[in-house]
Amino acid sequence: MVFQGKSFEPDFIISDWAYQDDGWTCVTGAVVPLTDTDEAPWRACVLGLRDYVHKNGFKQVVLGLSGGIDSAVVAAMAVDAFGPDNVHCLMLPYRYTSEASLRDARDCAERLGVRYDIVAIGDPVDGALAELAPIFADRPADLAEENIQSRMRGVVLMAVSNKLGSMLLTTGNKSEMAVGYATIYGDMNGGYNPLKDLLKMQVYHLAAWRNANKPTDSLGPAGEVIPTAIIDKAPSAELRADQTDQDSLPPYPTLDAILDAMVEQELSVAEIVAKGFDLALVKRIEKLLNIAEYKRRQSAPGPKLSPKAFGMGRKYPITNGYRDESAL
Repeated sequence: MVFQGKSFEPDFIISDWAYQDDGWTCVTGAVVPLTDTDEAPWRACVLGLRDYVHKNGFKQVVLGLSGGIDSAVVAAMAVDAFGPDNVHCLMLPYRYTSEASLRDARDCAERLGVRYDIVAIGDPVDGALAELAPIFADRPADLAEENIQSRMRGVVLMAVSNKLGSMLLTTGNKSEMAVGYATIYGDMNGGYNPLKDLLKMQVYHLAAWRNANKPTDSLGPAGEVIPTAIIDKAPSAELRADQTDQDSLPPYPTLDAILDAMVEQELSVAEIVAKGFDLALVKRIEKLLNIAEYKRRQSAPGPKLSPKAFGMGRKYPITNGYRDESAL
């Protein structure tokens, strides 16, 4: 290594070279240390976000701030990228939105110094359900009703984006996108997703890192910009009463470990089970991963942080009949 520039920002380097018998040799040249591995993902996400938004002709961004970890981290990244005056956050409550989420979302917005509005979706969701009642008939409530909430939020956010000329950011992490726990045409709405290649536990890690550090190129405030209450509480989409993500998914540390083995390392089901994971669980995660490919093809772009980023780093057919039976 003879010279190395700054990470995640432009640099200008002057080096001296001398011609010798075996060719050109660098005589002098500065070597700037690389950004450490804790800071690098944050800087990469912020740089990708800033460049994508600005180079597509936008100056401001808008996003839904739910009181959860993912939207809080995206809001903090956006403020670091564009400054608080150019970030607009909306809370979109329905009957299942908890008081804790309302409180945490407002707290996060105030810490970041962004514009914060509340747009209730109760009337439009209930109106849609009333109009659909003759078609839904006496079928029990299920994901269809839950997804209407998510899609109504997407309608509102897109309306604000269109009216005010701000790019809508979507906030789904790689763990959720891997297993299809995102609503197409709902919370997947948006022009860019800073978290697209970050597993859920990586999002938590970055939240804790940002609370303790302010990046050198940050336009946001220092200090605890993501409330501890958001980091500590159980993740939930809040689409039904007392819902948590772990109602239908394994704990995120387990899910992320399986996804890392399955996606990043490309291990077979048998190889993953040999690491100590339950066969039925691994098979279920594999099925969810495969059938959600069509959603990922329609998702917003985002930064590539890993070798197997969905889309550009992991090519997989939308429709296929292949199943890994190696562990049977």
